Amino acid sequence: MKEQTKVKNNRKTRKKSKLKQLLKFLLFLILIILLGYVCYFGYQYYQHTSTMEGKEYDPLSATALGIDPEKLKTIGRMNILLLGESSVGDGYYLTDTIMIASYNPQTQQASLLSIPRDTYVGKKNKDTATQNYLASYKMNAVYRNGENLDETLECVNQLTGLNIEHYILVNTDAIIQIIDAIGGVWFNVPIDMNYDDTNQDLHIHLKAGEQLIDGAKAEQLLRFRHNQDWTTYPVEYGDNDIGRMRTQREFIQATAKQLLKIENVTKVLNLLEIVKNNVRSNLNFDTLKYYIPYAFKFNTSNIVSDTLPGESEQCNGIYIYIANKTKTKQLVQDLFTDKMVVEENETSNTNSVEGQNSEEEAITIELLNGTNNSEILEQVKEKLKQQGYSISKSGTTTSTAKTTIINRTNQANSIAKKIQSTIGVGTLTTGSNNANVDFTIIIGKDYE
Repeated sequence: MKEQTKVKNNRKTRKKSKLKQLLKFLLFLILIILLGYVCYFGYQYYQHTSTMEGKEYDPLSATALGIDPEKLKTIGRMNILLLGESSVGDGYYLTDTIMIASYNPQTQQASLLSIPRDTYVGKKNKDTATQNYLASYKMNAVYRNGENLDETLECVNQLTGLNIEHYILVNTDAIIQIIDAIGGVWFNVPIDMNYDDTNQDLHIHLKAGEQLIDGAKAEQLLRFRHNQDWTTYPVEYGDNDIGRMRTQREFIQATAKQLLKIENVTKVLNLLEIVKNNVRSNLNFDTLKYYIPYAFKFNTSNIVSDTLPGESEQCNGIYIYIANKTKTKQLVQDLFTDKMVVEENETSNTNSVEGQNSEEEAITIELLNGTNNSEILEQVKEKLKQQGYSISKSGTTTSTAKTTIINRTNQANSIAKKIQSTIGVGTLTTGSNNANVDFTIIIGKDYE
Protein backbone atom coordinates (compact mmCIF):
# COMPACT_ATOMS: atom_id res chain seq x y z
CA MET A 1 0.00 0.00 0.00
CA LYS A 2 2.83 2.36 0.94
CA GLU A 3 4.59 1.50 -2.30
CA GLN A 4 1.50 2.37 -4.35
CA THR A 5 1.17 5.71 -2.54
CA LYS A 6 4.84 6.41 -3.11
CA VAL A 7 4.48 5.68 -6.86
CA LYS A 8 1.47 8.01 -7.11
CA ASN A 9 3.34 10.76 -5.31
CA ASN A 10 6.32 10.34 -7.63
CA ARG A 11 4.02 10.60 -10.64
CA LYS A 12 2.44 13.78 -9.25
CA THR A 13 5.87 15.22 -8.57
CA ARG A 14 7.01 14.42 -12.11
CA LYS A 15 3.84 16.01 -13.55
CA LYS A 16 4.34 19.13 -11.46
CA SER A 17 7.94 19.26 -12.52
CA LYS A 18 6.99 18.94 -16.21
CA LEU A 19 4.29 21.59 -15.74
CA LYS A 20 6.80 23.96 -14.15
CA GLN A 21 9.24 23.35 -16.98
CA LEU A 22 6.51 23.99 -19.52
CA LEU A 23 5.51 27.22 -17.77
CA LYS A 24 9.13 28.32 -17.59
CA PHE A 25 9.54 27.59 -21.30
CA LEU A 26 6.38 29.54 -22.18
CA LEU A 27 7.48 32.48 -20.03
CA PHE A 28 10.91 32.35 -21.62
CA LEU A 29 9.31 32.24 -25.09
CA ILE A 30 7.06 35.21 -24.26
CA LEU A 31 10.08 37.08 -22.91
CA ILE A 32 12.02 36.38 -26.11
CA ILE A 33 9.08 37.56 -28.25
CA LEU A 34 8.69 40.72 -26.17
CA LEU A 35 12.41 41.33 -26.26
CA GLY A 36 12.41 40.80 -30.01
CA TYR A 37 9.50 43.20 -30.43
CA VAL A 38 11.18 45.82 -28.23
CA CYS A 39 14.39 45.45 -30.23
CA TYR A 40 12.48 45.71 -33.52
CA PHE A 41 10.47 48.69 -32.24
CA GLY A 42 13.65 50.32 -30.99
CA TYR A 43 15.42 49.72 -34.29
CA GLN A 44 12.50 51.17 -36.25
CA TYR A 45 12.38 54.18 -33.92
CA TYR A 46 16.12 54.64 -34.42
CA GLN A 47 15.61 54.44 -38.19
CA HIS A 48 13.11 57.28 -38.01
CA THR A 49 15.09 59.51 -35.66
CA SER A 50 18.35 59.01 -37.58
CA THR A 51 16.90 59.67 -41.04
CA MET A 52 14.37 62.44 -40.33
CA GLU A 53 16.78 65.11 -41.61
CA GLY A 54 14.74 67.95 -40.16
CA LYS A 55 11.36 66.53 -41.17
CA GLU A 56 8.56 67.63 -38.86
CA TYR A 57 6.85 64.40 -37.86
CA ASP A 58 6.39 62.29 -34.73
CA PRO A 59 8.77 59.29 -34.84
CA LEU A 60 6.92 57.38 -32.09
CA SER A 61 3.58 57.26 -33.94
CA ALA A 62 5.39 56.51 -37.22
CA THR A 63 7.09 53.54 -35.54
CA ALA A 64 3.85 52.30 -33.98
CA LEU A 65 2.13 52.43 -37.39
CA GLY A 66 4.97 50.46 -38.99
CA ILE A 67 5.72 53.14 -41.56
CA ASP A 68 8.81 53.05 -43.76
CA PRO A 69 10.83 56.22 -43.00
CA GLU A 70 11.91 56.53 -46.64
CA LYS A 71 8.31 56.60 -47.82
CA LEU A 72 7.45 59.30 -45.29
CA LYS A 73 9.90 61.61 -47.05
CA THR A 74 8.10 61.33 -50.38
CA ILE A 75 4.40 61.77 -49.57
CA GLY A 76 3.08 65.03 -50.91
CA ARG A 77 0.12 67.36 -50.71
CA MET A 78 -3.32 65.84 -50.30
CA ASN A 79 -6.47 67.68 -51.41
CA ILE A 80 -9.79 66.51 -49.98
CA LEU A 81 -13.37 67.64 -50.59
CA LEU A 82 -15.12 68.11 -47.22
CA LEU A 83 -18.91 67.93 -47.17
CA GLY A 84 -21.14 68.44 -44.15
CA GLU A 85 -24.67 67.16 -44.61
CA SER A 86 -27.76 68.10 -42.64
CA SER A 87 -31.34 66.83 -42.79
CA VAL A 88 -33.98 69.16 -44.27
CA GLY A 89 -36.81 66.78 -43.40
CA ASP A 90 -38.49 63.67 -44.87
CA GLY A 91 -35.17 61.80 -44.96
CA TYR A 92 -33.65 64.23 -47.44
CA TYR A 93 -30.17 65.71 -46.92
CA LEU A 94 -28.39 68.72 -48.37
CA THR A 95 -24.91 69.99 -47.71
CA ASP A 96 -24.46 73.41 -46.14
CA THR A 97 -20.70 72.92 -45.79
CA ILE A 98 -18.59 72.50 -48.93
CA MET A 99 -14.85 72.97 -48.53
CA ILE A 100 -11.58 71.94 -50.07
CA ALA A 101 -9.07 71.00 -47.38
CA SER A 102 -5.44 70.73 -48.39
CA TYR A 103 -2.40 69.56 -46.39
CA ASN A 104 1.25 69.31 -47.40
CA PRO A 105 3.13 67.39 -44.68
CA GLN A 106 6.54 68.25 -46.13
CA THR A 107 6.03 71.99 -45.61
CA GLN A 108 3.37 71.75 -42.86
CA GLN A 109 1.11 74.04 -44.88
CA ALA A 110 -2.66 73.65 -44.85
CA SER A 111 -5.47 75.47 -46.65
CA LEU A 112 -9.26 75.66 -46.48
CA LEU A 113 -11.34 76.99 -49.36
CA SER A 114 -15.09 77.41 -48.83
CA ILE A 115 -17.42 76.99 -51.79
CA PRO A 116 -20.83 78.71 -51.44
CA ARG A 117 -23.62 76.16 -51.60
CA ASP A 118 -25.45 78.20 -54.30
CA THR A 119 -22.43 78.21 -56.65
CA TYR A 120 -23.65 77.62 -60.20
CA VAL A 121 -21.89 74.65 -61.82
CA GLY A 122 -24.18 73.99 -64.79
CA LYS A 123 -22.92 73.90 -68.38
CA LYS A 124 -25.80 75.91 -69.84
CA ASN A 125 -25.68 79.69 -70.13
CA LYS A 126 -27.03 81.04 -66.83
CA ASP A 127 -28.96 83.82 -68.59
CA THR A 128 -30.98 81.45 -70.78
CA ALA A 129 -31.23 78.36 -68.56
CA THR A 130 -34.61 77.41 -67.08
CA GLN A 131 -35.41 77.87 -63.39
CA ASN A 132 -35.39 74.10 -62.88
CA TYR A 133 -31.96 73.75 -64.49
CA LEU A 134 -30.49 76.65 -62.46
CA ALA A 135 -31.85 75.22 -59.19
CA SER A 136 -30.59 71.71 -60.06
CA TYR A 137 -27.06 72.90 -60.75
CA LYS A 138 -26.37 74.79 -57.58
CA MET A 139 -23.50 73.01 -55.86
CA ASN A 140 -25.53 71.66 -52.94
CA ALA A 141 -28.28 70.44 -55.30
CA VAL A 142 -25.76 68.46 -57.38
CA TYR A 143 -24.98 66.66 -54.13
CA ARG A 144 -28.47 65.10 -54.36
CA ASN A 145 -28.86 63.57 -50.93
CA GLY A 146 -25.32 62.16 -50.96
CA GLU A 147 -26.05 59.88 -53.90
CA ASN A 148 -24.04 61.79 -56.47
CA LEU A 149 -20.61 62.32 -54.93
CA ASP A 150 -18.69 61.57 -58.13
CA GLU A 151 -20.46 64.38 -60.01
CA THR A 152 -19.95 66.68 -57.01
CA LEU A 153 -16.20 66.00 -57.18
CA GLU A 154 -16.21 66.57 -60.93
CA CYS A 155 -17.99 69.93 -60.55
CA VAL A 156 -15.53 71.10 -57.88
CA ASN A 157 -12.58 70.11 -60.06
CA GLN A 158 -13.98 71.95 -63.08
CA LEU A 159 -14.60 75.00 -60.92
CA THR A 160 -11.10 75.10 -59.41
CA GLY A 161 -8.87 73.39 -61.97
CA LEU A 162 -7.73 70.95 -59.28
CA ASN A 163 -7.75 67.16 -59.54
CA ILE A 164 -9.29 66.17 -56.22
CA GLU A 165 -9.84 62.42 -55.85
CA HIS A 166 -10.84 62.06 -52.20
CA TYR A 167 -13.91 63.17 -50.29
CA ILE A 168 -15.05 63.08 -46.66
CA LEU A 169 -18.77 63.34 -45.97
CA VAL A 170 -19.58 64.23 -42.35
CA ASN A 171 -23.04 63.81 -40.86
CA THR A 172 -24.30 66.35 -38.31
CA ASP A 173 -24.34 63.62 -35.65
CA ALA A 174 -20.59 63.15 -36.08
CA ILE A 175 -19.91 66.82 -35.35
CA ILE A 176 -22.04 66.73 -32.18
CA GLN A 177 -20.40 63.54 -30.90
CA ILE A 178 -16.81 64.55 -31.75
CA ILE A 179 -17.11 67.95 -30.08
CA ASP A 180 -18.62 66.36 -26.97
CA ALA A 181 -15.93 63.63 -26.94
CA ILE A 182 -13.11 66.19 -26.74
CA GLY A 183 -14.84 68.20 -24.03
CA GLY A 184 -16.09 71.03 -26.24
CA VAL A 185 -14.25 73.82 -28.04
CA TRP A 186 -13.69 77.39 -26.84
CA PHE A 187 -14.85 79.77 -29.57
CA ASN A 188 -15.78 83.42 -29.96
CA VAL A 189 -19.32 83.50 -31.38
CA PRO A 190 -19.32 86.62 -33.61
CA ILE A 191 -22.96 87.76 -33.12
CA ASP A 192 -26.16 86.87 -31.28
CA MET A 193 -27.84 84.03 -33.17
CA ASN A 194 -31.60 83.41 -32.99
CA TYR A 195 -33.40 81.26 -35.54
CA ASP A 196 -36.10 78.56 -35.48
CA ASP A 197 -37.21 76.22 -38.26
CA THR A 198 -39.75 73.65 -37.09
CA ASN A 199 -39.69 71.83 -40.45
CA GLN A 200 -36.02 70.95 -39.93
CA ASP A 201 -36.33 70.77 -36.13
CA LEU A 202 -33.57 73.38 -36.10
CA HIS A 203 -33.39 75.80 -33.18
CA ILE A 204 -30.46 78.21 -32.92
CA HIS A 205 -30.05 80.36 -29.82
CA LEU A 206 -26.49 81.51 -29.10
CA LYS A 207 -25.15 84.65 -27.44
CA ALA A 208 -22.16 86.48 -28.92
CA GLY A 209 -18.81 86.13 -27.18
CA GLU A 210 -16.12 83.66 -26.10
CA GLN A 211 -17.67 80.46 -24.75
CA LEU A 212 -17.35 76.69 -24.55
CA ILE A 213 -19.19 75.19 -27.51
CA ASP A 214 -20.54 71.68 -26.94
CA GLY A 215 -21.88 69.38 -29.64
CA ALA A 216 -25.41 70.79 -29.72
CA LYS A 217 -24.15 74.37 -29.84
CA ALA A 218 -21.67 73.41 -32.58
CA GLU A 219 -24.54 72.32 -34.85
CA GLN A 220 -26.31 75.63 -34.22
CA LEU A 221 -23.15 77.65 -34.85
CA LEU A 222 -22.24 75.88 -38.09
CA ARG A 223 -25.74 75.99 -39.59
CA PHE A 224 -26.61 79.60 -38.73
CA ARG A 225 -27.02 81.95 -41.72
CA HIS A 226 -29.42 84.65 -40.55
CA ASN A 227 -31.73 85.48 -37.65
CA GLN A 228 -35.49 85.08 -37.59
CA ASP A 229 -35.83 88.79 -38.43
CA TRP A 230 -33.43 88.33 -41.39
CA THR A 231 -30.56 90.26 -39.77
CA THR A 232 -27.25 88.52 -40.33
CA TYR A 233 -23.48 88.89 -39.94
CA PRO A 234 -22.12 92.44 -40.46
CA VAL A 235 -20.90 93.23 -43.97
CA GLU A 236 -17.27 93.53 -42.85
CA TYR A 237 -17.48 89.96 -41.48
CA GLY A 238 -19.30 88.60 -44.52
CA ASP A 239 -23.08 88.42 -44.62
CA ASN A 240 -25.35 85.36 -44.94
CA ASP A 241 -23.56 82.39 -46.59
CA ILE A 242 -20.19 84.20 -46.73
CA GLY A 243 -20.37 84.82 -42.98
CA ARG A 244 -21.47 81.26 -42.29
CA MET A 245 -18.54 79.87 -44.29
CA ARG A 246 -16.10 82.10 -42.43
CA THR A 247 -17.50 80.89 -39.08
CA GLN A 248 -17.25 77.28 -40.27
CA ARG A 249 -13.59 77.67 -41.27
CA GLU A 250 -12.64 79.42 -38.04
CA PHE A 251 -14.46 76.82 -35.94
CA ILE A 252 -12.71 74.01 -37.81
CA GLN A 253 -9.37 75.65 -36.98
CA ALA A 254 -10.33 75.94 -33.30
CA THR A 255 -11.48 72.30 -33.27
CA ALA A 256 -8.25 71.11 -34.90
CA LYS A 257 -6.26 72.94 -32.25
CA GLN A 258 -8.26 71.21 -29.51
CA LEU A 259 -8.04 67.77 -31.19
CA LEU A 260 -4.25 67.93 -31.42
CA LYS A 261 -3.84 68.51 -27.68
CA ILE A 262 -1.92 65.67 -26.04
CA GLU A 263 -4.75 64.84 -23.59
CA ASN A 264 -6.98 63.84 -26.51
CA VAL A 265 -4.60 61.06 -27.58
CA THR A 266 -6.34 58.76 -25.07
CA LYS A 267 -9.66 59.39 -26.86
CA VAL A 268 -8.49 58.18 -30.26
CA LEU A 269 -10.40 54.88 -30.16
CA ASN A 270 -13.64 56.62 -29.19
CA LEU A 271 -13.15 59.24 -31.92
CA LEU A 272 -12.43 56.53 -34.51
CA GLU A 273 -15.67 54.77 -33.57
CA ILE A 274 -17.61 58.02 -34.03
CA VAL A 275 -15.98 58.57 -37.43
CA LYS A 276 -16.68 54.99 -38.48
CA ASN A 277 -20.41 55.34 -37.73
CA ASN A 278 -21.02 58.85 -39.07
CA VAL A 279 -18.48 59.60 -41.80
CA ARG A 280 -18.34 58.39 -45.39
CA SER A 281 -15.10 58.62 -47.36
CA ASN A 282 -13.21 57.02 -50.22
CA LEU A 283 -9.96 57.50 -48.30
CA ASN A 284 -8.44 54.26 -47.00
CA PHE A 285 -6.32 53.96 -43.87
CA ASP A 286 -3.26 52.74 -45.82
CA THR A 287 -3.16 56.14 -47.53
CA LEU A 288 -4.13 58.21 -44.51
CA LYS A 289 -1.68 56.63 -42.04
CA TYR A 290 1.35 58.29 -43.68
CA TYR A 291 -0.05 61.72 -42.79
CA ILE A 292 -0.72 60.91 -39.11
CA PRO A 293 2.89 61.29 -37.82
CA TYR A 294 3.12 64.70 -39.50
CA ALA A 295 -0.26 65.77 -38.07
CA PHE A 296 1.06 65.38 -34.52
CA LYS A 297 3.58 68.14 -35.27
CA PHE A 298 1.16 70.39 -37.12
CA ASN A 299 0.64 73.97 -35.93
CA THR A 300 -2.93 75.12 -36.62
CA SER A 301 -1.67 78.68 -37.10
CA ASN A 302 -0.29 77.42 -40.45
CA ILE A 303 -3.83 77.12 -41.84
CA VAL A 304 -4.77 79.74 -44.42
CA SER A 305 -8.36 80.01 -45.57
CA ASP A 306 -10.60 81.90 -47.96
CA THR A 307 -13.89 81.80 -49.86
CA LEU A 308 -14.38 81.14 -53.57
CA PRO A 309 -14.43 84.65 -55.11
CA GLY A 310 -17.58 85.67 -56.94
CA GLU A 311 -20.96 87.37 -56.58
CA SER A 312 -24.59 86.41 -56.02
CA GLU A 313 -26.96 87.04 -58.91
CA GLN A 314 -30.64 86.54 -59.61
CA CYS A 315 -31.13 84.72 -62.90
CA ASN A 316 -34.61 83.91 -64.15
CA GLY A 317 -35.93 84.33 -60.60
CA ILE A 318 -33.32 82.01 -59.03
CA TYR A 319 -30.51 83.26 -56.79
CA ILE A 320 -27.17 81.70 -57.71
CA TYR A 321 -23.52 82.41 -56.92
CA ILE A 322 -21.25 83.04 -59.91
CA ALA A 323 -17.56 82.33 -59.37
CA ASN A 324 -15.06 84.87 -60.72
CA LYS A 325 -12.88 82.69 -62.96
CA THR A 326 -9.82 84.97 -62.96
CA LYS A 327 -9.78 85.51 -59.21
CA THR A 328 -10.57 81.84 -58.58
CA LYS A 329 -7.58 80.74 -60.63
CA GLN A 330 -5.29 83.07 -58.69
CA LEU A 331 -6.69 82.08 -55.29
CA VAL A 332 -6.33 78.38 -56.08
CA GLN A 333 -2.70 79.01 -56.99
CA ASP A 334 -2.19 80.91 -53.73
CA LEU A 335 -3.77 78.26 -51.52
CA PHE A 336 -2.77 75.03 -53.22
CA THR A 337 0.66 75.67 -54.76
CA ASP A 338 3.40 73.79 -52.92
CA LYS A 339 5.81 76.21 -51.35
CA MET A 340 8.92 75.47 -49.37
CA VAL A 341 10.19 78.49 -47.51
CA VAL A 342 13.85 77.96 -46.70
CA GLU A 343 14.81 81.38 -45.39
CA GLU A 344 12.86 83.60 -42.98
CA ASN A 345 13.14 87.22 -41.83
CA GLU A 346 15.68 88.05 -44.50
CA THR A 347 15.08 91.78 -44.24
CA SER A 348 18.64 92.99 -44.76
CA ASN A 349 19.03 95.39 -47.67
CA THR A 350 22.63 96.53 -47.14
CA ASN A 351 23.19 96.56 -50.88
CA SER A 352 20.49 99.17 -51.51
CA VAL A 353 21.35 102.17 -53.58
CA GLU A 354 22.34 105.22 -51.54
CA GLY A 355 19.45 107.67 -51.28
CA GLN A 356 16.93 105.06 -52.47
CA ASN A 357 13.31 106.17 -52.04
CA SER A 358 11.76 104.91 -48.77
CA GLU A 359 8.78 103.68 -50.84
CA GLU A 360 10.82 100.62 -51.86
CA GLU A 361 12.20 100.08 -48.36
CA ALA A 362 8.66 99.78 -46.97
CA ILE A 363 7.71 97.00 -49.41
CA THR A 364 8.07 93.39 -48.23
CA ILE A 365 8.51 90.59 -50.75
CA GLU A 366 8.19 86.80 -50.70
CA LEU A 367 10.47 85.36 -53.39
CA LEU A 368 9.86 81.81 -54.65
CA ASN A 369 11.99 79.99 -57.22
CA GLY A 370 9.92 77.99 -59.73
CA THR A 371 12.96 76.97 -61.79
CA ASN A 372 15.49 74.20 -61.25
CA ASN A 373 18.36 76.68 -61.10
CA SER A 374 19.18 77.77 -57.53
CA GLU A 375 21.46 80.54 -58.82
CA ILE A 376 18.47 82.36 -60.32
CA LEU A 377 16.96 82.87 -56.87
CA GLU A 378 20.13 84.65 -55.71
CA GLN A 379 20.29 86.77 -58.90
CA VAL A 380 16.74 88.06 -58.51
CA LYS A 381 17.20 88.55 -54.77
CA GLU A 382 20.30 90.66 -55.38
CA LYS A 383 18.53 92.81 -58.00
CA LEU A 384 15.66 93.55 -55.63
CA LYS A 385 17.94 94.31 -52.68
CA GLN A 386 19.97 96.74 -54.76
CA GLN A 387 16.76 98.69 -55.36
CA GLY A 388 16.03 98.76 -51.62
CA TYR A 389 13.30 96.12 -51.40
CA SER A 390 13.05 93.90 -48.29
CA ILE A 391 13.00 90.15 -48.96
CA SER A 392 11.21 88.76 -45.90
CA LYS A 393 10.84 85.19 -47.22
CA SER A 394 12.52 83.20 -49.95
CA GLY A 395 12.43 79.61 -51.03
CA THR A 396 11.35 77.17 -53.72
CA THR A 397 8.04 76.21 -55.26
CA THR A 398 6.82 73.78 -57.90
CA SER A 399 8.13 74.13 -61.45
CA THR A 400 6.60 77.22 -63.08
CA ALA A 401 6.73 78.29 -66.73
CA LYS A 402 6.10 82.03 -66.37
CA THR A 403 7.19 84.56 -63.77
CA THR A 404 4.29 85.99 -61.75
CA ILE A 405 4.24 89.10 -59.52
CA ILE A 406 1.33 88.90 -57.06
CA ASN A 407 0.19 92.15 -55.45
CA ARG A 408 -1.26 91.01 -52.11
CA THR A 409 -1.94 94.28 -50.27
CA ASN A 410 -3.37 96.50 -53.01
CA GLN A 411 -0.14 98.42 -53.52
CA ALA A 412 -0.10 101.08 -56.24
CA ASN A 413 0.22 99.70 -59.77
CA SER A 414 3.29 101.90 -60.24
CA ILE A 415 5.12 99.93 -57.53
CA ALA A 416 4.23 96.62 -59.18
CA LYS A 417 5.56 97.93 -62.50
CA LYS A 418 8.81 99.05 -60.83
CA ILE A 419 9.31 95.53 -59.48
CA GLN A 420 8.52 94.13 -62.93
CA SER A 421 11.09 96.51 -64.45
CA THR A 422 13.70 95.53 -61.86
CA ILE A 423 13.31 91.82 -62.61
CA GLY A 424 12.88 92.35 -66.35
CA VAL A 425 9.98 89.94 -66.72
CA GLY A 426 6.74 88.96 -65.00
CA THR A 427 2.96 88.95 -65.28
CA LEU A 428 1.27 91.34 -62.85
CA THR A 429 -1.70 90.03 -60.90
CA THR A 430 -3.42 90.36 -57.53
CA GLY A 431 -3.89 87.80 -54.77
CA SER A 432 -5.29 87.37 -51.28
CA ASN A 433 -3.41 88.78 -48.30
CA ASN A 434 -2.51 85.44 -46.69
CA ALA A 435 1.30 85.47 -46.77
CA ASN A 436 2.03 88.53 -44.57
CA VAL A 437 3.91 90.24 -47.41
CA ASP A 438 3.08 92.97 -49.93
CA PHE A 439 4.17 90.98 -52.98
CA THR A 440 4.85 87.36 -53.82
CA ILE A 441 7.17 86.85 -56.79
CA ILE A 442 7.23 83.39 -58.35
CA ILE A 443 10.24 83.13 -60.68
CA GLY A 444 9.38 81.12 -63.78
CA LYS A 445 11.46 79.47 -66.48
CA ASP A 446 10.95 82.52 -68.71
CA TYR A 447 13.45 84.41 -66.53
CA GLU A 448 16.87 84.73 -68.16
